[in-house]
Amino acid sequence: MKTAQATMLDQEFKYFQENQVELVSKYNGKYLVIRDQNVVGAYDSRGEAYTAAVKQFPVGTFLIQHCLPGSESYTQTFHSRVQFH
Repeated sequence: MKTAQATMLDQEFKYFQENQVELVSKYNGKYLVIRDQNVVGAYDSRGEAYTAAVKQFPVGTFLIQHCLPGSESYTQTFHSRVQFH
């Protein structure tokens, strides 16, 4: 079961995905603070974005998203040395 907080963050992420092309054209390479399906700040680093966001909003009520084209800004690949037999 998802919490209200998780659902809110899902909505913020969905906003980013649905508006990614436009956001990249405006904020390419920046770290965006997204709250209530709006960009409330754009920063050069994740740390700057977090510091600014927590001065305005409670932790867990905003999303920080690196604004890059494609899915690279929100997908990660992990490699493991585990072998399955």
